[in-house]
Amino acid sequence: MTTPPRHHEHFGASELGLAMVVNIAFALNIVAMKVVVGATAPLLSVALRMGVVFLLCLPWFRRVPGKTLALAAYGALNGGLFLLVLNLALDMATNVGALAIAGQLSVPFSLLLGALVFRERLSPMRSGGVALAFGGVVLLVFDPAITGEIPAVLVMAAAALLWAGGTLVQRRLAGVSALNTQAWNGLMGAILLAPFAIGLEGKAIARLPQVGWSVIGWFAFSCIGATVIGQGALAWLLQRHPISTVMPLVLASPVMATLFASLYFATPITPLMILGGLIALAGVVIITLAAPAKASAPA
Repeated sequence: MTTPPRHHEHFGASELGLAMVVNIAFALNIVAMKVVVGATAPLLSVALRMGVVFLLCLPWFRRVPGKTLALAAYGALNGGLFLLVLNLALDMATNVGALAIAGQLSVPFSLLLGALVFRERLSPMRSGGVALAFGGVVLLVFDPAITGEIPAVLVMAAAALLWAGGTLVQRRLAGVSALNTQAWNGLMGAILLAPFAIGLEGKAIARLPQVGWSVIGWFAFSCIGATVIGQGALAWLLQRHPISTVMPLVLASPVMATLFASLYFATPITPLMILGGLIALAGVVIITLAAPAKASAPA
């Protein structure tokens, strides 16, 4: 019987490099997904992406005794519901940078779900970080320049909650290879979404032969760079290190995503967006760097 790898606090140089790959992959994927969703449709783009991911990872696909249900749940959350809701937010939004800021809520959501599910106590410092993170995103509501983006920001917040749920499931997948995890991710996403895409987005399917090479290139990056490599690397790190150790190293992702999206789509980064983003980021930093609350001594 294989012993699951133990969690360690400290990162080596190769793991730090891997965390940077995750940052870049996730940041560029905001651009990739917006381009692909705009050229196709929300359900169709996710179903195609997850189908390709499953085919790429098929050689590593395995049932894992005792963990198959967790693998299926992770795939349903991360490869299905999370990406679907994220794509809906991207389809609704014009200023993608605002979505990148709202995406930072995944970290406080992860902490809150950990407290609910695993009874992990929140220290006063981390509770303050949660409040800051939510406060920074709430500031976006008061920015006149992105008033029309508020519905998309709320949908993005729902996507962040689903992503947080996926990270909790990942904690039960220690010892499962990252590529097998992503194979389940692709399988469950395709199974859940393909029937709806076929039934509801027939016109988008008919337009697929007309998409340009730029769209195909971004789609390939989203499948290989962001999902197989980016999510696979994050899953590998989360299986070997606590969430509080991993998450500080991927904090650059929303900042980079906001910058990349602004440059690519020529959308503004407003002063209130900068302020809200910095406040939310400060909250995330506090959450991930503050010491967890000590467990109470048994009576």
